[in-house]
Amino acid sequence: MARCGIASRRVCEDMITDGQVTINGNLATLGDKVDPNVDVIAIDGVELSVMPDLVVYLLNKPAGVVTTADDPQGRPTVIELVPDDVRVFPVGRLDMDTEGLLLLTNDGALTHRLTHPSFGVEKEYLAEVDGQLSPRSLRTLRQGVNLDDGKTAPAQASSPSPGMVRLVIHEGKNRQVRRMCDAVGHPVKRLVRTRIGPVSDAKLKPGTWRKLMRSEVHDLQKAVSLIEVKPDADRGDDPASTPLN
Repeated sequence: MARCGIASRRVCEDMITDGQVTINGNLATLGDKVDPNVDVIAIDGVELSVMPDLVVYLLNKPAGVVTTADDPQGRPTVIELVPDDVRVFPVGRLDMDTEGLLLLTNDGALTHRLTHPSFGVEKEYLAEVDGQLSPRSLRTLRQGVNLDDGKTAPAQASSPSPGMVRLVIHEGKNRQVRRMCDAVGHPVKRLVRTRIGPVSDAKLKPGTWRKLMRSEVHDLQKAVSLIEVKPDADRGDDPASTPLN
């Protein structure tokens, strides 16, 4: 875990002691030995890969596809839409009916930080909703909405056209955007994620994917404090098969 950049060795030991780490679904204990080519290590349910060849894919997920590596019900999964020569996992989750941008990678450190709420990575959504949002509804979305599992953090909210709302959040509550819109009386009819942190791509067609450019991986790593990029660094624009450290 420390070698993958999750945290210092001491902090990784604390995470194991606190029960945050599993090996093949079982709670890990200090001193456990693993084979990175066989064993599945997870932190707070997020699978960690220690493979040397790291890749980051950007997928435009269509509706009707589930965000999982395997689905017992036999529904199409996001894993089936990207190359299978490298074992990757989705970063976070979009529900089956939600469309838009999703990252898939075998970089465990990047996955952990992108999904951990303490790093506050922004996600931007465009939603088609019932009715036209009033200034009061937009203000409620901006200030925070009371949901069953607590009040949401302040969000950026705007209505670019009648029946549309653009939301920028940095939390990861289950079906959060849909529930926020429900709470202000405007149920979502269609939901698309348009940005993850610094990464967006309006030209990527639904169901298609591409590798992130080196500059995009740099920006993601910088957003979650994995690296500090110097102003004059040569970031490049080649597809990144290995994120730069």
